[in-house]
Amino acid sequence: MNIQNLSVLDEEHICPSCKTKMSCCEVPPVHVGDGLGWGSEVLFICLNDDCPTFRNGWDKVDVNYGHKASFRDMQLPGSTEQNVMMVASKDAFTGSIVDPEQMREQNERNIKEKEAVAALDTCVQDNDISPVMTLILDEAADNSGRLRAISLLKEFNDLSCIDAIRNHTFNKTDIEQKCKLVISQMLKDNYKKECPYCAELIKAQAKKCMHCNADF
Repeated sequence: MNIQNLSVLDEEHICPSCKTKMSCCEVPPVHVGDGLGWGSEVLFICLNDDCPTFRNGWDKVDVNYGHKASFRDMQLPGSTEQNVMMVASKDAFTGSIVDPEQMREQNERNIKEKEAVAALDTCVQDNDISPVMTLILDEAADNSGRLRAISLLKEFNDLSCIDAIRNHTFNKTDIEQKCKLVISQMLKDNYKKECPYCAELIKAQAKKCMHCNADF
């Protein structure tokens, strides 16, 4: 989930029925699926099981509709207007509570990814490898952007990027393998190799590591 208006995460809503703090939750995919049907990306829901609205709602729904369900007090961001949301169980919405700090970090990551993808068009001529490395090392980034970034590595021919890539833990083996292939080619083009003992870069024809003095 990517919230465009982060200011809603700072709002505090109090349930009008039980006076407890309401939880910020993702909108349910009932109306449109992207939140537009609610006019908001999040909803504030009272998840207090002792709230009168929830506690007494079971009998009301049973009598009026013949169903097993209840209600939760609900408010939209920027509003204190009282609304209710029908729920089928006490666990409804408990799995969609928004963590404000996590959401801010996720949004920040999404922005960095978009900026990095946009910068790929000019990063080589600008001699700026940072967007390439941002995408390669971002496990949450889209595969298409990461693969394009990997394809640009050889154009930079910058051996200083090797350590960061070697020390990164890749979740996707195909991305890792493509990086290794490019690194191997870069080393070959620069007549370099990695010491098998200390991993420092040395001349391809070296018989002794200048860093750890290992013989090979």
